[in-house]
Amino acid sequence: MFLAAICHIAFVSKPLLRMTIHNRSVTCARDCSQEGNKRNALRWDLTPEDISTMTDSLINRVKAVYDDVGSLKIENVSVENTLKALAYAKLDYASSLHVLDFPQYVCPSKEVRTASTEADKKLSEFDVEMSMREDVFKRITALQKHQDNLLPEEKRFLNRLVTLGKRKGLHLSKDIQEDIKRTSKRISALSIEFNKNLNEDNTFLVFSERELGGLADSYLNGLDTTEDGRYKVTLEYPHYYPLMKRCYNPETRRKMETAFHSRCKEVNTAILEELIQLKANVADLLGYSCHANYVLEINMAKNASNVSDFLDTFYETLKPIGIKERKYILALKKRECLMKGYQFDGQINAWDLPYYMNQVEQCKFAVNKDKLIEYFPLDVVTEGLFGIYQELLGLTFNEVEHAHVWHENVKLYSALDTETGEEIGQFYLDLHPRKGKYGHAACFGLQPGCRGPDGKRRLPVAAMVANFTKSRKGCPSLLQHHEVETYFHEFGHVMHELCSKTSFSEFSGTQVETDFVEVPSQMLENWVWEKEPLRRMSRHYKDGTTIPDNLLDKLIASRVANTGLMNLRQVVLGKVDQSLHSSPHADTAEVFAKHCKEILGVPATPGTNMTASFSHLVGGYDGQYYSYLWSEVYSMDIYFSRFKKEGIMNPKVGQEYRKVILEAGGSVDGMDMLKTFLGRGPCQDAFFQCKGLIKSKETQTL
Repeated sequence: MFLAAICHIAFVSKPLLRMTIHNRSVTCARDCSQEGNKRNALRWDLTPEDISTMTDSLINRVKAVYDDVGSLKIENVSVENTLKALAYAKLDYASSLHVLDFPQYVCPSKEVRTASTEADKKLSEFDVEMSMREDVFKRITALQKHQDNLLPEEKRFLNRLVTLGKRKGLHLSKDIQEDIKRTSKRISALSIEFNKNLNEDNTFLVFSERELGGLADSYLNGLDTTEDGRYKVTLEYPHYYPLMKRCYNPETRRKMETAFHSRCKEVNTAILEELIQLKANVADLLGYSCHANYVLEINMAKNASNVSDFLDTFYETLKPIGIKERKYILALKKRECLMKGYQFDGQINAWDLPYYMNQVEQCKFAVNKDKLIEYFPLDVVTEGLFGIYQELLGLTFNEVEHAHVWHENVKLYSALDTETGEEIGQFYLDLHPRKGKYGHAACFGLQPGCRGPDGKRRLPVAAMVANFTKSRKGCPSLLQHHEVETYFHEFGHVMHELCSKTSFSEFSGTQVETDFVEVPSQMLENWVWEKEPLRRMSRHYKDGTTIPDNLLDKLIASRVANTGLMNLRQVVLGKVDQSLHSSPHADTAEVFAKHCKEILGVPATPGTNMTASFSHLVGGYDGQYYSYLWSEVYSMDIYFSRFKKEGIMNPKVGQEYRKVILEAGGSVDGMDMLKTFLGRGPCQDAFFQCKGLIKSKETQTL
């Protein structure tokens, strides 16, 4: 699974700059680099041959441990020779895996990316083989009968292994097991192929300057041109989203939106629809009514019925707000068509929505985004973000000198506990687009933070990958405010990876329930909507002046802009996901179009299929996309009930948050963490209040 920002479809913990920094916050630390690299042995200079050889070696190492456990006499199983043996094999696997499968997302060399993809396929097949070792499962279930003296996390790990074994059908007949194994391998291979197709897509469109009306010179200057002087516009985020929000030429927007939602349409539609059938088949073999119920069983939501009720409740609350917002947008469109001489078709099209939602922000809240972006140079945002996270969580970040990285623009940092000076983890920042790179924003867990066989904590390592605009002559990389929000979100996942202190890699970092995993990162997004943090992470790129109060006030007030349509969009995606994974087969384009029209009130563009590039459906969020809204309810409760009430920069609350939520990883149920931190069960009030929606008079407890 990879962890990703939802607004810009884009978390990867697979199973998610040059900068001027205050010396107090981030410094180049030679000592840290030397010590850190002893514990961070990740290599990014592997050749395709190295990757192939190391993949085989890793498989053989881990398989040998499983063979040893599987050959034990049932009466001889023990915590040491079974539970801990498997735990250390899993740790070895998790620590060695990502130098092999991560390069497919970031390596500049296509040959290495291809080798990494092939390694991923091979390792995914191996995952299936090891997860279906009936001989090992029998030893685990035998050990489960003698767990009286186990520590709480050991007991949790043992019970998890038994649960996962049953969810693979290891308690069923050999014939069924073989069917599940064969199908699971096919699912893994197709999922990898789906993402590879998207990563390698390099589609671009060509437009004249007139066709790009409404876009700033700074945007046009960042585009490549053809021999005849026209502009090449790619489908990468820094090109696509600004155009869709600012270009007043509807035909240009139509062409871009059509291309964007037609990426890999033919091949990935076929892959996705086959995956839906295969997953439904496995669920049926295991005795579940549908794939959605299968995946939800181990989540907080528990079943598809609860998810449906949750999404329906949100829809009913948001529906009247959405109707008002569409009416206002339609009036804006009608007025602009009259002013610019365009034909008014009487409806909101998919290519109209981002443009007029941006107009709403300008008309209702007077947010000048051309002016605002000038106050968010990437190095200043990074400086402010680092300072806030360090102060809040009691950490110190040091840049590692002469770090071994996969591209010259990548930076490596060490995170230390400020009080003890202990290094708690390291993280990479890879923030700009390039050919063949993963196209969204995501956090990749690269090395787990848990105890090793020697009893010492292993150093967790994570990477944040994003696609922020590159600097160019005379102008640094400048971020839109929503990109600042994305930065805070993904860096929240990084902190979750680095701060966890668990005994087993199985529970390290973001290895929590899928519908809880977004809670920490979504909670931390709130800081980009508060005055003090915004001032700390902003400065005009030319003269260093602060954001004027009136511009800052308008930005903060605009948080509720388009709240109905934005959240209805999330309901659409959640409903589409549930529909696709509650059926044995589906016409994916038709399902998406149906829900778009019925819930959002905006038709999908004919001939497109957004789900063909909806990577969440194959990246670990299948049947679970509702998790973004579900998690946001909890994250808002945490923020408003503790941080907003006791001080958003209150280090006491921040340290408690680090200890209760981040350090626990997946070693504690999400609901138990929430109850401990909140001192009560969670409720929905804060979410609806933040969205500017009417909340019920009584607390809506979840």
